[in-house]
Amino acid sequence: MSIRLRLTLLYTAILALTLTVFGAALYNVQAQSTYGREERALAEWVRLVVAHRMGGYSRGPQVPVIPPFPIEEAPWPRRAGNRAVYTQVLDADGRVLIRSENLEGFTLPISDLGLQALRRGEPWMEMVTIDGEKFLTRSVPVVVRGRVIEIVQVARSVADQERYLSTLRRVLVVGGAVAVAFAFVSGWIMAGVVLRPIHRITQTARAIGEARDLSRRVQYGGPNDELGELATTFNTMLAQLEQAYKQQQQFVADVSHELRTPLTTLRGNLGLLRREPPISDEDRAEVLSDMEDECERLIRLVNNLLTLARAEARRSFQREPIQVTPLLEEVCRQAGLLDPDRQIICNPGSDIVVLADRDALKQILLILLDNALKHTAGEVTVSAALERGRVLLSVRDRGPGIEAERLPHIFERFSPVKGGSSGPNTGLGLAIAKSLVEAQGGTITVTSQSGQGSVFTVSLPSAGGI
Repeated sequence: MSIRLRLTLLYTAILALTLTVFGAALYNVQAQSTYGREERALAEWVRLVVAHRMGGYSRGPQVPVIPPFPIEEAPWPRRAGNRAVYTQVLDADGRVLIRSENLEGFTLPISDLGLQALRRGEPWMEMVTIDGEKFLTRSVPVVVRGRVIEIVQVARSVADQERYLSTLRRVLVVGGAVAVAFAFVSGWIMAGVVLRPIHRITQTARAIGEARDLSRRVQYGGPNDELGELATTFNTMLAQLEQAYKQQQQFVADVSHELRTPLTTLRGNLGLLRREPPISDEDRAEVLSDMEDECERLIRLVNNLLTLARAEARRSFQREPIQVTPLLEEVCRQAGLLDPDRQIICNPGSDIVVLADRDALKQILLILLDNALKHTAGEVTVSAALERGRVLLSVRDRGPGIEAERLPHIFERFSPVKGGSSGPNTGLGLAIAKSLVEAQGGTITVTSQSGQGSVFTVSLPSAGGI
């Protein structure tokens, strides 16, 4: 079942329930009001009859007949025909004693429950049917010296009231049915209009999947409501997917480019080794040495790619409090083995504790130091500082600096390196460092001035001296 149909059915069901409750309440109010007027009129009429009968008993043993009240004395306006009041008097056993002239041919019935209540001296009101026509009857006992002597019954036809209430029922039922049907149709149309942006989003997503075109966007011109936020969020997601897809394509192209050179070199050297006549022993030794270097370069490239993939996948790191001083001293000692002739100054500070993964943090610092040693000359300084609950680890060099146009792209994969380079480079080191830092909730920045060198700064949460 579609959302559109569910919304329409829900809206229709709520309206139907509301109309049912309202119609039932209206009908009950009208019925009580209509029959209430009749009951009050009958109560007044039977009061007059009972008073007349009681007066007759007080004047002597002669039991008078039903009083011939003129129509003007009735407690309701004069009506014709079926508005007549029918009166009869019963004895305590329910046998008819006397009745009004308009009761010729039939008798007002009384139920067994009503007769029992009247014998107990309680008045009784009930609806009876005579010849297919409904009458409202009220019966009151005439009590003399604590004993029920007679039962006075008055009745009046409620055919007009029944027709009115029947008409009201039909109007409420038919009108409610029409309203519910109209609500279903209008709700279906409104739900379609409201859900149209979602339908467009679905069609766009399907078209994007079929055409693999991430440049398409959902067109939405409505208000900035929930659907507007959904369309905006979907477009934002498409933009991010498009960017990621382009980065993936660029990454594949860059990797292919980086792999092509060593593989081409290896293939050419293999061709030299298989050449007839054979090359000299000296040339063979150089070719083998060249092939070994290219194999090591391929190994480094694959290892760096694997590290970068793990870092960007945000693999879980075991972050724990780490004393900065011994870590920096260890990193500086190991980095000194890469270039024994370069001076590495270590300023670890004192009592600084960082919350990080030790192996990942060590790899980050070694990448930054290796980058400084390969592409700059002069001394390199490694320092640590505590600022506003963050530990700042800096690697400063005294090289020529980084061009301003390259700074925004310095942490991108296979970023081209200009300037002197004293060793092999895959162009992935700084990208790996950035991913490792961000995976631990930190940031890495670089500042550089021409002729004054560069400073790479890693900011990580402090462990608060834990």
